[in-house]
Amino acid sequence: MTCPFCGHREDKVVDSRESKDGDSIRRRRQCIACERRFTTYERCDEVPYMVIKKDGRREKFDRQKVLNGLLRAAEKRPISMGKLAGLVDDVETLLAESPERELPTVLIGERLMERLKGLDKIAYARFASVYRDFQDVEEFVSELEQLVRPRSR
Repeated sequence: MTCPFCGHREDKVVDSRESKDGDSIRRRRQCIACERRFTTYERCDEVPYMVIKKDGRREKFDRQKVLNGLLRAAEKRPISMGKLAGLVDDVETLLAESPERELPTVLIGERLMERLKGLDKIAYARFASVYRDFQDVEEFVSELEQLVRPRSR
């Protein structure tokens, strides 16, 4: 560590303790050359999860934004907050397991719709109508027909 007072590059750690919030370590250091003390903080360098939007833009993954979309879709439906939070947890796990730490929103949306379809078909239809951005009623009706009449295998 470089001394902020004299620029010397050697010091010794006099005291170390965890910060109040637990996300960093506070270290009191003493410069070997000038013997003045200074404080440094050590914290984990966190690379944020990113999502790739449909138009190619990249933005930081926002858990609350995903949860808000699910809450709107599930409004007045018998789906617990715990189940919705579990859906978001599933997406976060998907991101964490991605080697590039980023995923296209298309994949995230499809994953959420797949899970919602199993929980509540009305919430699924609401979410799909916003996510798929239906341009006319026929597209929406077609999606609903597939929901009512599952594909035969």
